[in-house]
Amino acid sequence: MFENENGLTRLNLSGVQFTIAVSEPFPLTLAPHLVVLIHSDQESNGAGVLEVTYHCEENEIARNVQPLQIEPGLFAYRLIRAELELVNPGKVFAHCRLNQDDPMIVPLTIKAA
Repeated sequence: MFENENGLTRLNLSGVQFTIAVSEPFPLTLAPHLVVLIHSDQESNGAGVLEVTYHCEENEIARNVQPLQIEPGLFAYRLIRAELELVNPGKVFAHCRLNQDDPMIVPLTIKAA
């Protein structure tokens, strides 16, 4: 994140990947980073919990839970790193959930190079 010459906050998303080609043989451990952008409603107290679970073929393979404190009406971001033990190429789905709300599901495709 940075401020531009007009004092506006910007987020550089270069390097965002939805597919990763790996040259190592399977099984392997992959440690991708996930950026979660969060908005706190003006009426909110700004407190909450972020839970991210990673799923592969219906199995949960990693989990991260952390408390949140975001000033009401503003955005924040969290960087989530997971170590994923993968037996084969395929898709991993990150289930991102705030408090007890329904999760937003983000796919990551892993291919053999």
